[in-house]
Formats: sequence, C-alpha cells, structure tokens
Amino acid sequence: MITASTASTAWTASTASTASSALTTSTASTAITSPAAAIRMTGTLSAGRARAIGTAAVRTACTAQKRWRSPLGLILLARTDRGLAGAWFEGQRHHPPALDAVEIAGGDALLDGVIEQLERYFAGTLQAFDVPLDLHGSPFQRAVWSALLEIAPGGTKTYGDVASAMGRPAAVRAVGAAVGRNPVSILVPCHRVIGRDGSLTGYAGGLERKLALLRLEGCRAVEPKTAAPPRVR
Repeated sequence: MITASTASTAWTASTASTASSALTTSTASTAITSPAAAIRMTGTLSAGRARAIGTAAVRTACTAQKRWRSPLGLILLARTDRGLAGAWFEGQRHHPPALDAVEIAGGDALLDGVIEQLERYFAGTLQAFDVPLDLHGSPFQRAVWSALLEIAPGGTKTYGDVASAMGRPAAVRAVGAAVGRNPVSILVPCHRVIGRDGSLTGYAGGLERKLALLRLEGCRAVEPKTAAPPRVR
C-alpha cells in the first residue's frame, strides 16, 4: 500500500506494482484506487500552486542532504525522516533553492544506501531500486510520478501513454509538466518518457544525460534531434 499525506507520498522505488495498490490520503481517509481518481479530486489545482507546494515542502521537510559525483555529474541527494525526497543533477531545471537540511559529510544510512544502489545501477548490475521515497508535490504530480514507476527498465512510454494509463488521455501537457518536475531523477524514471514520434523531447537534467541513461538500460533510444546540414549548391 502507498500511503499519501497532504504534501508527500511515501513508497518504495522497486519494481512497480502500484496499478493494483490503493493510495490512501491521511486528511480525508479516502481510498483512492487509481491515480486517475486522485487527478479527478484535484482537477482545479493550478500549476503555480502545485509548484509552490512541491518547492516549499521539500525545502523544509528534508532533514539531511549529501552530494555524490555520478558518472553523469554531481547529484544532490536529500531525504526526510520518511525517505528519499530529492535527487537532482547539478544544473538541472527546477533544482530547488538551498535546502534547510544539514549537509552530511559522514555516514547516513539512507543516503549511503541510495549511493550504493546508484553505483550498482551505473555499473550495470542493478535495475530495480529498493529505496523508500517521500515525494513532495500536488496529488496530480504524485499520481504522475507513481505512473512513472510502472515503466520497466529498458522500456519507454510516451507522455500520451502515461496520460492514458492515468485515465486522462487529454492531459498530455499537464503530464509533461509534472514529469519535468520529478524531484527524484533516475529512481523515478522520468528519463523513460519520450515524444510521440519517438524523439527524446526534453529532460530537466539535459538530453545527453537522458540518452546516456536509456543506453545504459539497453533501450533503443532515439538520438537527440540535430539541425540538418546546409545544402551544398
């Protein structure tokens, strides 16, 4: 079961099985049997309000942070008392402002565990992560991030696929915005979402990183689009 509070969702980033799970909101004690139900309940939440919820909550909720240099650049890892709340590449779009959390120089059981699994992931010996997550955002955003966990390593889905899986096939743009705001890179695999034409489209961490991650997972990724060479006359 995935238990959701007003601002965050705690779950485990492993092989996704949320399609058959119930999301329970602590404020109303209402069983939500699918991400689509969560979306219907929060359809009037503005994009600006959703961004404010996520940014403010993650800044104050995190209790520890640690930086780790990955093969694709520096990553800031941040956790709360409930789980991993952030994994942002240096220079990533939507990287939050300075967190209130203490920066850990020594050991931290959760963050060190995340680093150990990421090292195995980049070495090609691990595909499914086993990490407790505490994701902060609007109910709509959390429903999208939950749907991302359903995309298996080596596979991809389009933004339309994700929207349809959530029961909102017309909400492609809103899904795209939520995907771009994913606070936990790699473990919540927003890099596995591509355009309808098979192009890589965007990635908050940069297209080169997106392509590298897909290649690492053995996915038949499309190369980033480049401008056509000028014709010789």
